[in-house]
Amino acid sequence: MDCRVCIAGGDVWMRGQIGGALSHESEHDLALMVSDFWENGSAGAESWCSSDSDSALSDLAHLADKIPFYKCSVAQYENDLASVVHSLILSITEKDLHLVKSDPCNASCLKFSLVKLLRLSGYDAAVCSARWQGSGKVPGGDHEYIDVVNHSSTGSSERLIIDIDFRSHFEIARAVQSYDRILNSLPVVYVGSLTRLKQFLQVMVDAARSSLKQNSMPLPPWRSLAYLQAKWQSPYQRQFNLDEQNFNSAFSFDHKQCSGHLKMLQSLLQSEIEADRLLKPISNDNIRRHKPARRHSLFRTL
Repeated sequence: MDCRVCIAGGDVWMRGQIGGALSHESEHDLALMVSDFWENGSAGAESWCSSDSDSALSDLAHLADKIPFYKCSVAQYENDLASVVHSLILSITEKDLHLVKSDPCNASCLKFSLVKLLRLSGYDAAVCSARWQGSGKVPGGDHEYIDVVNHSSTGSSERLIIDIDFRSHFEIARAVQSYDRILNSLPVVYVGSLTRLKQFLQVMVDAARSSLKQNSMPLPPWRSLAYLQAKWQSPYQRQFNLDEQNFNSAFSFDHKQCSGHLKMLQSLLQSEIEADRLLKPISNDNIRRHKPARRHSLFRTL
């Protein structure tokens, strides 16, 4: 396994992340945080309990207008990479998932499948495994996502983030309809810089607070800005390939969870692409940009 340990930029208190699978330590920390939150009302979370629903709805309407702006404020390289990522995700099959990892993997096989296809396409892509210790109001945890390092001719580089389950980070209890509309307007798969990612995080924290306010509920610590930022600004390891597996037994394990996640992701992504096509003026550039990439097989000899 080819790994490199890196430290992401940002404040020390932002060093951490929780993803699809929790470590024993982070699971314990989060369980204690949730229990304390419900027993004590706020557990140190920002409390904003008010019946001023008209004001909250106005806030949500204002925040909803920001999402399309942030989605369109994309550098050309990010836009091109997003198109490639979308095409590759739509090309992945259930068989590809078995070839990457033969045992239950909590959807990690989907990320490694995408990374393998990106690397075959010439991108410096890797699965990033991040972890941090809890501190104060921020529970400890770990998270797994993808990054692509863009190397320029001047020798500098820029790190772009790919999160294939982006909307799940912002799900809240008893969300009002206007919040759900904002949530569903987010990209299905986030592809872009950390700077633009922070803009989405700020909007969603404000929106969650407004939604919860209408139910006289405080913002829980696992939906705070510090906690969300920690997910992508933590110490991380870049992994290009999983350890070699015995593929003769690859099909003896059950990947129902991974397969279900893949089908749901592809369905949501296809719907998003079709919706974007209806909103954008038809041009040769758009046709070329959304043309599906040629099928890349994980059987391909490197």
